[in-house]
Amino acid sequence: MQPKYKRIILKLSGEALAGEKGFGLDEKIIARVVDQLIRVHDMGVEIGIVLGGGNFWRGRQGTNMDRTTADHMGMLATVINSLAMQDAIEQRGVPVRVQTALNMVSVAEPFILRKALRHFELGRVVIFACGTGNPYCSTDTGAALRTAETNADVLLLAKNIDGVYDDDPKKNPNAKKIDRITHMEVIGRGLKAMDTTAITMCMDNDIPVLVFGLSEEDAIVRAICGETIGTLITAK
Repeated sequence: MQPKYKRIILKLSGEALAGEKGFGLDEKIIARVVDQLIRVHDMGVEIGIVLGGGNFWRGRQGTNMDRTTADHMGMLATVINSLAMQDAIEQRGVPVRVQTALNMVSVAEPFILRKALRHFELGRVVIFACGTGNPYCSTDTGAALRTAETNADVLLLAKNIDGVYDDDPKKNPNAKKIDRITHMEVIGRGLKAMDTTAITMCMDNDIPVLVFGLSEEDAIVRAICGETIGTLITAK
């Protein structure tokens, strides 16, 4: 198998890392993800990763908490996931750097674009934590931003569902999966591929987005090698 992309940003939701438990980290899922990342790294693909934090903290958790405070707590949750992923990858012999949008220099580097690009050149995996570093912005938006900044070839969205549907498949058994769609159609039809800010940023910067199911066999490898999988969102 040959990779279609030279540099990718992979967005993984925190919920995906929790597996069926719904909370915390599932070591088997992390190991399966890392196995695939090692394979594509060995193909020469430059890998950036953005992790959500919903397996530890999501939104305001049904409380009356101030939105800015809650969002900062969510950013800290992404750091927990990022350090766990860093450790799992490094145990397989591949160097990793975690860069955070909020300064916490005791545990990770601050995000500096030129340092991130240098890490890619040296064959290191770069994990981008804390989203954009701003409240009211999702980790989807953080992933879109890092994809644009690093000039990555594609944004890969690995989810618990195998693509984008024309309706919620959990509520509508007749919902149909969409194989290919434009950014504008996603926005116009109100589809829940990613939040509107993130999809708009991808549209404005001509970033293709591939949405696929993490649970599918070798899904990450297949996506990076250009197999038909999930839903491809493009400008045209």
